[in-house]
Amino acid sequence: MKYKLTIMLLAGIATVFLSSVSFCHSQVKKAQPFVAGDTIKKVAVIDSADGLPLKLKSYKQNVHASYYADKFNGRSTASGSKFNNSHYTAAHRKFPFGTKLKVTNKENGKFVIVEVTDRGPFVKGREIDLTRRAFKDICDNKTCGGLKVTIDVVSD
Repeated sequence: MKYKLTIMLLAGIATVFLSSVSFCHSQVKKAQPFVAGDTIKKVAVIDSADGLPLKLKSYKQNVHASYYADKFNGRSTASGSKFNNSHYTAAHRKFPFGTKLKVTNKENGKFVIVEVTDRGPFVKGREIDLTRRAFKDICDNKTCGGLKVTIDVVSD
C-alpha cells in the first residue's frame, strides 16, 4: 500500500514533467535561413539567442572590418559610454548610437550582433571597427587584423 502511493505520486510528477517539456518544445520556432540581398530593401528574419525573430536589412557586402587596440579600454566613446574591448560594440561613421548591426564573416559565415557606440574608423577603406571580442568570435585566424564582412541592420 505504501509503495503504491509512492509509485502513483512519481507517475503523476513524470506526467506533468513530460507534458511541460513537450509544450515548451512546441513553442520553439525553427530558424529561417538568411539570404543576403544586394539591395538595402531586402528584409530577412532569423531567430535570435532568446528565440525571438530578428528583422534584418542588408546594408553593405564585402567591406573591410578591423578591431580596436587595447589602449582604448576605459576611455570614453563618442556616445559617452566607457569603451571595453570584451563587449560586443562597434564604431561606425554614419549609424546612430544604439543601432544594432549583424556583422558576418564572408569566409566562414560566423556572425555577431554589435551595438554602435562610437565613431570611426578613420582609416580609408575600412567600414567598421569591432571590439576585440566581437572580431575574434567571427575570425578563423586569430592573428589577423582585418576581415571582409557583410553588415546588416537589425531593426525592431
